[in-house]
Amino acid sequence: MPRNAATPLAALCVLALPLTACGGTSAASDENVVTVYSADGLKGENGDGWYDRVFADFEKETGIEVEYVEGGSGEMVQRTVREKRNPQADVLVTLPPFIQQADTKGLLQKYAPQGLDHVNGADKAANGTWTAVVNNYFGFVHNTKELKQAPTTWEDLLDARYKNKLQYSTPGVAGDGTAVLIKAMHDFGGEKPAMEYLKKLQANNVGPSASTGKLAPKVDKGELLVANGDVQMNHAQSTSLPNLGIWFPAREGGRPTTFALPYAAGLVTDAPHTENGRKLLDYLLSRKAQQQVSEIGGGFAARQDVQATDANAVALTRLMDGVEVFEPDWSDIEENLTAYIDAWKEATGG
Repeated sequence: MPRNAATPLAALCVLALPLTACGGTSAASDENVVTVYSADGLKGENGDGWYDRVFADFEKETGIEVEYVEGGSGEMVQRTVREKRNPQADVLVTLPPFIQQADTKGLLQKYAPQGLDHVNGADKAANGTWTAVVNNYFGFVHNTKELKQAPTTWEDLLDARYKNKLQYSTPGVAGDGTAVLIKAMHDFGGEKPAMEYLKKLQANNVGPSASTGKLAPKVDKGELLVANGDVQMNHAQSTSLPNLGIWFPAREGGRPTTFALPYAAGLVTDAPHTENGRKLLDYLLSRKAQQQVSEIGGGFAARQDVQATDANAVALTRLMDGVEVFEPDWSDIEENLTAYIDAWKEATGG
C-alpha cells in the first residue's frame, strides 16, 4: 500500500506473512512506538481508510508511531500465539470468534479504555479483555454490471453461471470466511445441512483465499461474480470499486439475514509497550475517532452515544433495512470452532 513519503507515520507499514521487522526499527526497542496486529478492512487501499486517519491523528497528538501488521483474523491470532513468550504486538484487533479465541489462549490482558461504558454489553468482553472499536456486519458482494439479476438466495449460488466465478475466504484463517460457516449453519438450521450445502457450492468455488479484502476488487473487475465480505470493508471499497454491490443471502422463500461482526481490540498480555497500547485503545474509542467510523471507514460506531448523520451513515442504515440480524452463540462457536472447520474441510475437500 503506497504511502506519501511526507506522512508523519514513518513507521506505519503493512506486512505479509512471514512477518519481518518494520522500517528497520523493532517495536521492542523503540519506546515511542505501538504495534498493532489487525484483521484487514480498516486500512484504505489508497491510504484513505479509518486506520489511516486515526493513526495519523494519534501520532500527531501523542508522538507515538504506529507499526501496523495486517492479515486474516486467524493469522493474527496464530502469530500472537507463536510470540507468546516474547510478545511483539501491543494491540490485537480481530473479528469474532477469533477475539474470543485470543482471550481463551491468554493472549489478552484486562484494560477498560476510556469510553468503554458507552459500548453495548454484547460488544465487549465480560471479563474486560476486549471491546469492539468498529461495529460491522457480515455480507456478500456481487458484480452489479455483469449480473442483470442479482442473486438473493443461497440456492441461487448453485447455478452453473457461477462456476469459477464465486469465491469465499478460508474458514479458520479469515474472520469473514469463518462467518460463512456461521451464517450457513444458522440459515440452514445446523451443522449437517450447512455442510451439505457448502459441499454442493464447492462445484462453483474458485478455491481458498487467506484474505477477504482481495476478493472485492476481483468482483468489481468481473473476474468473480460473487464473493463474501463484510459491510464496513465493502462499503468503503465501493467508493473506488463502482461495480460492487452488497447483499445478504436468504434461504429460498425466507428473509435475508446477517449478524454483527465487529472489529474487536484488546491489549496483548505482556505487551512490549503496554502504556502506549492503552493510549491507542483510549484513542480508538474516543468520540473524535468514533465519529469518523462511518464518514471515513464506512462502518458503524462502537459507542452508542455517537450518532452519525453523514451520507455513509444514511446509506448504511438503508442497506440494513429489512435484513434480519441474529446473534450467534459465540461461546459454542469458540468451543467447537476446530470441529466446525474440520467438518467444512471434509465436506469441501478444503
